[in-house]
Amino acid sequence: MTEIMVLQGREVTDADIELIRDLIAAHPARGRTPLSAELCRRWNWRNAQGRFKDMACRTLLLKLERAGHLRLPPRQRPSSNEFRNRRTPLVVQAGEPIRGALRDLQPLSVSVVTPGSDDGRLFNGLLAHEHYLGHRNTVGENLRYLVRDRHERPVACALFGSAAWKCAARDAFLGWDGATREHNLQSLTNNTRFLIPGWVQVPHLASHVLGLIARRIRCDWQTKYGHAVHALETFVDRSRFKGTCYRAANWRRLGATQGRTRNDRAHRIQAPVKDVYLYPLIPDFRRQMGVAARTEGLPALAREAREQAGRAGG
Repeated sequence: MTEIMVLQGREVTDADIELIRDLIAAHPARGRTPLSAELCRRWNWRNAQGRFKDMACRTLLLKLERAGHLRLPPRQRPSSNEFRNRRTPLVVQAGEPIRGALRDLQPLSVSVVTPGSDDGRLFNGLLAHEHYLGHRNTVGENLRYLVRDRHERPVACALFGSAAWKCAARDAFLGWDGATREHNLQSLTNNTRFLIPGWVQVPHLASHVLGLIARRIRCDWQTKYGHAVHALETFVDRSRFKGTCYRAANWRRLGATQGRTRNDRAHRIQAPVKDVYLYPLIPDFRRQMGVAARTEGLPALAREAREQAGRAGG
């Protein structure tokens, strides 16, 4: 029986691994970059804009090597990704505590972070020093947001990236089968990091920030990647958090994960159980994501999406 893994959102079979081994054996002096380029070409592995997913392919190759499935040729130059991940982030000094009412901070400004900018270094430093998961270089489509208050002080940041390849609770709610999910996964984005720094203690700030981002992320995604996203997802570690800000921002809890990783075929890897939340950005999100709309259990969620769209002027 052929074993199938999911790496970087792509199913990898024994035949795929054998192909990679053959390419390495046929060109032992060729570097890793030509190898990933050749694989993208053979697999026709492209993003929504038609570009080969070269960075995702390189990460896939590294994961296969680390799992012992193959041995890559030696590096011909230092890895720029690993350099960025090892580089000491900007040290963020906690300022004076920010407390009080949300109205005292408004209006808040939400900006898309450009890699390599001062905001980018601040964003990376905040996550590296203040978020319990830290921050590494992101592969694939993503958006970074930095939020400042009326005094230009950073009060929040959020990272949205590739959606989870599989999630039973989410896929059941959306009505996705395997083929529909694979075709429409890019219409969903995962809030992989959300941070209110520890020195910022303002009630209702987190849910308000989530609402501000939800009103603009479809337009931002369209501008950057040439296609829109129709819903947001996130996974909340229930051993650490209650998901209060997501519920207050009208995200819907769909269920929980099973405490496994996606490649845990033997049921041996233990991972934290996480609550699964989803937020639709448009009323007909199911139809836009490849599934005919259902009515059962949907009216409240659809109404919330319509109200949110109305507040955004959409």
